[in-house]
Amino acid sequence: MSTKTALRPLYEIAREALHCASLSGQTRYQASPYLNAMLTLNCVQDDFCDETGSSMVLYALSNLQHWRGEDAKRLKAEMKAHLGK
Repeated sequence: MSTKTALRPLYEIAREALHCASLSGQTRYQASPYLNAMLTLNCVQDDFCDETGSSMVLYALSNLQHWRGEDAKRLKAEMKAHLGK
């Protein structure tokens, strides 16, 4: 019997990422617009202005590609889980 873990809402993931001490410098600057947009989203099916929630997550992940550490690994995995990856 498999147990499916419920995903945290995107706004919770984004809030934690924005407050994470290991997110700094250029990476924070580049990812902030997408993480801030994600603060208004529950899931990737939600829209932000004329963009889809999934595109906001994809843009955030793209701009977070150089973010390293345990927090980065965990939070990016949660974002990817929302995308079904």
